[in-house]
Amino acid sequence: MPESKADALRADVLALVREYYKEAFPPQEFIPGESSVPYAGRIFDAEELVHLVDSSLDFWLTTGRFASKFEKDFARFFGRRDAILVNSGSSADLVAFSTLTSPKLGDRALKPGDEVITVAAGFPTTVNPIIQNGMVPVFLDVDIPTYNVDVTQLDEALTPKTRAIMIAHTLGNPFDLGAVTEFARRNNLWLVEDCCDALGSLYDGKQVGTFGDLATVSFYPAHHMTMGEGGCVLTDKPMLRTIAESFRDWGRDCWCEPGKDNTCGKRFKWELGTLPCGYDHKYTYSHIGYNLKLTDMQAAVGVAQLQKLPGFIDARRNNFRLLKAGLKDLEEFFILPEATPRSDPSWFGFPIAVRPGAPFSRDAVTLHLEQHKIATRLLFGGNLVRQPAYRDIKRRVIGDLPNSDFVMNNVFWIGVYPGLGPEKIDYILSVFHKLGKKA
Repeated sequence: MPESKADALRADVLALVREYYKEAFPPQEFIPGESSVPYAGRIFDAEELVHLVDSSLDFWLTTGRFASKFEKDFARFFGRRDAILVNSGSSADLVAFSTLTSPKLGDRALKPGDEVITVAAGFPTTVNPIIQNGMVPVFLDVDIPTYNVDVTQLDEALTPKTRAIMIAHTLGNPFDLGAVTEFARRNNLWLVEDCCDALGSLYDGKQVGTFGDLATVSFYPAHHMTMGEGGCVLTDKPMLRTIAESFRDWGRDCWCEPGKDNTCGKRFKWELGTLPCGYDHKYTYSHIGYNLKLTDMQAAVGVAQLQKLPGFIDARRNNFRLLKAGLKDLEEFFILPEATPRSDPSWFGFPIAVRPGAPFSRDAVTLHLEQHKIATRLLFGGNLVRQPAYRDIKRRVIGDLPNSDFVMNNVFWIGVYPGLGPEKIDYILSVFHKLGKKA
């Protein structure tokens, strides 16, 4: 078929986009002490811009061809059957957990008042869907220096009301999937893996996100790959996929893609609820849902980013190794992170604990680093049960959470993202050693 004028103009536009990238985003010189050292950031080249503009020229503003391609390619990367795109990692957590409340699951559907095991030292949106669905979070403590769930508390947390587990892999470090999955299997519990910080992490040589009934991923700019905003729900179970899509798409019972009609072949022949027979399936709702789709322009960026993901993961692991080797001589002051046994993390960050009795506090260390333009972050909510938002929620707490309090008071983290590299790593290490010499 001969090329149309529109096709030729599109090719010209995309060629200009590549030229634009070279002019607009030249390499930046790093000047130690003057240039900032972020904890994270988006890494991209001309391909992301080309994909973004290409999708915009379609003017298909909801999910479309790029979203369909990304879902297929991303599921293949994980080795899972289905990937369901949503508009953020937080939405992925909400959709994944809400899926487990569906009446379509019969006796296994989660109900208000059920208990769900999680950790106190985590990110709010891993816990929020439990509360938003009327259930009771059961907060466990974490282990140091993996910063993951203390699996010795699992049996103590179990009651007849326990129905599920929802935990994140902290800063890319997998939690003890051997212990957690065995506990879930033995007690017939649902397991949701929050992999928003752990894309590419391995446990026993398998991708995290392939152990739970459902898993979630985030594509926020700070994460392993980005769409700007965006997230994904992963599962191998067709029923869970259909339910998740329903919660994402207004709660409707119909599973047609945008712009498609009558995928089921009986759009006007269903009889559901007390609706009249033949009521349009596209306007039949089986769940109290949301509209959490993302745009095809976001998905287009993700298609380009996914090609770079293996390199991003390798860079994160290498930056982590350089930091750990370079800080080893300061272990009298700092507790350095350890990978969970049997795991190979795709690190999101490098967590550091200031030891009790060190000649400086956590706040003094982060101030020192920030003054030298090295960005730091605390380990999310510290101890969530001490956060004002969670003060009055219904909850159970296992023990006194001493390690979660330690995280709140003593732990921070710095970046390992691919934009660092040896030059910035060397600068980070030199700033740490200045602090060590003062001590």
